[in-house]
Amino acid sequence: MGPRSTYKKHVLARGVSFISVASILMIWTVSTHFKWVDPVFLPPPQSVWQTFLELLRDGYKGISLSSHILDSLYRLFIALILALFTAVPLGIFCGISKYVLAFFDPIIEFYRPLPPLAYYALLVLWLGIDDRSKVALLFLSAFAPLFLAAVASVQRVPQDRINAARSLGATKPKVLLYIILPSCLPDIITGLRTAIGVTYATLVAAEMVAATSGIGWMVLDASKYLRSDIVFVGIILMGGIAILMDSLIRLYQHLQFSWVGKQDS
Repeated sequence: MGPRSTYKKHVLARGVSFISVASILMIWTVSTHFKWVDPVFLPPPQSVWQTFLELLRDGYKGISLSSHILDSLYRLFIALILALFTAVPLGIFCGISKYVLAFFDPIIEFYRPLPPLAYYALLVLWLGIDDRSKVALLFLSAFAPLFLAAVASVQRVPQDRINAARSLGATKPKVLLYIILPSCLPDIITGLRTAIGVTYATLVAAEMVAATSGIGWMVLDASKYLRSDIVFVGIILMGGIAILMDSLIRLYQHLQFSWVGKQDS
């Protein structure tokens, strides 16, 4: 398949995506224009846009819209950084040693399927109602996907690659640093994408208790007053930010690991 054919397929896929989004907007506009749905439940697009401009100008509950977004992203990124620097090293060591894995795996597999709100009350009791409990909840949400990705990536490293390095005199630390870690990075980045999605979905739950700012809190607070226009603005903003973050990670994957999946072809 030549570069021209690949480019045409890429443009065609983009066109299909554009048609999909345009179709949703058209259905939304038509259904609200003819009042097929009560505006309380589905506000018209122009009303959502006007509300967005008002929020940009006046903020919500005395806090600017940018501050709400930054407060949520602060909690999110602190949790992701903590998870990245704890789950990945632990996952790599668990992938290397089945005994270390046997120790940690039951603990992580126990809490991983639990709904975040199931243990959020405990985190609030232990850490208080400020940002510490919220960051802890987001950290636990991000930890499991990163840990599992790191473990699986180590276990998939070809043994022949490790044996070849050892036969050339590489020590265990060098094998870990120059063979195992680079081989695991593509899967770890994929795990990071998953972790961001799970953590982002947990953000609203994290801002349900004793929060006074954050995009998730804004959506929840607006829903109490049936302000569906504000709810839609918050949802669209959260979705847009999530797409932006995922796109940046996918771009990094493409630039740094474009060889993945091609080395055996």
